[in-house]
Amino acid sequence: MRTEPGVRRDERQTAIVVLPLAASGAPPARDPDLRLEEAKGLAEALDLAVADAAVVRLRALNPATYLGEGRVAALKEQAGAASADVIVIDAALSPVQQRNLENALAAKVVDRTGLILEIFARRARTREGRLQVELARLAYERSRLVRTWTHLERQRGGLGKTGGPGETQIELDRRQIAARIIRLKRELEDVRRTRALQRRARARAGYPAVVLVGYTNAGKSSLFNRISSADVLAKDMPFATLDPTARLIALPSGRTVIVADTVGFITDLPTELIAAFRATLEAVMEADLLVHVRDIAHPETEAQRADVLAVLAQVAAESGGRALPPMLEAWNKIDRLDPERRAGRLARAAKQGGETPLPVSALTGEGVDALLDAVDRAAFGAARLVDLILDPADGKTRAWIAARGRITDERVLADGRIALTAELAGDDAARLDPALIASPETLAAE
Repeated sequence: MRTEPGVRRDERQTAIVVLPLAASGAPPARDPDLRLEEAKGLAEALDLAVADAAVVRLRALNPATYLGEGRVAALKEQAGAASADVIVIDAALSPVQQRNLENALAAKVVDRTGLILEIFARRARTREGRLQVELARLAYERSRLVRTWTHLERQRGGLGKTGGPGETQIELDRRQIAARIIRLKRELEDVRRTRALQRRARARAGYPAVVLVGYTNAGKSSLFNRISSADVLAKDMPFATLDPTARLIALPSGRTVIVADTVGFITDLPTELIAAFRATLEAVMEADLLVHVRDIAHPETEAQRADVLAVLAQVAAESGGRALPPMLEAWNKIDRLDPERRAGRLARAAKQGGETPLPVSALTGEGVDALLDAVDRAAFGAARLVDLILDPADGKTRAWIAARGRITDERVLADGRIALTAELAGDDAARLDPALIASPETLAAE
């Protein structure tokens, strides 16, 4: 059963968190103890009271229950002693493994994917966010034919060759889920088109789009609040922010950009979520600039960086193989490093070449002005498409555009005016007379 916001601490369900590690020649990609702490944080983000958490090393994976028989028996005894309602397995369980474990343990079993989906379901606030989460959960549940946290006892067998009531319920669930997925995809496609129009209209207004990306709990929302004077929820917990938020930000030069905060990424982010959050993640691909916010004080900051880049690469691949926008790297929580560690990190980064990372602290404000200066230079140096409508006698403006950029499309409208699509540097696009810029709606009407 699902935990709800506002649950009193004495009413929380008790959970045991298990991180299974299969024996292999290669060491695990992440530190097991830190991965276990992350799993505990995910469980606590759902108001589960974690009674115990442990790394369980396996000789081999059991196809039926993932864990070996001895481990299952010991876990059942442990769950009984702790009166645990929920067993969290920090791994991807198959539907059969999840069902078999629930039967063996007499408790609700949730794998990593289910746990993250539940957090998303709880945190989504906007209509778009709820649609995306529901689509992801249905895609996950379709293979299990059960609701993740509700109506757990669904199958009752029949006699002989006749199907029992449970079989009828499963078939009904299958049809209902399939129909609901079709409706949700249709609604999200409308959301995607609306968002695309909004982004296009903002771009034509001359405002470059800057999108914050990063690992969950890296401090994106805190940094967003610092630079925008907004009040986006920023807590020390996974996935505190799900619904994207955008604000107009005045840069030190006086120019303006749109900065958007986005959902954080995580190791083994469920593929269902990446697919369902397509409408939101499209903002990443259409940005003029990405700012990768890293928790530079985290022991596994390099591994987190690799996870974020892997998700971004997947987003790019699902966008037709388009190249990612330019990216700056902001090293958040720099105030947690002593001067020696800070200098060492920056020196190593300088040796690696590429764009110099920007040390910042969303908490103290250190380095924020330097970050905004870097955003100013990068965002207004990036090329962008601009739609314009020119008077046929305005050859001077057309010549200036052709000299400063590249005209990609040109046509004569019914009234004799000229519609242009031009690729210009962001700085040049911002110099255009706003009255010349055409909205998507205007072009469509023409």
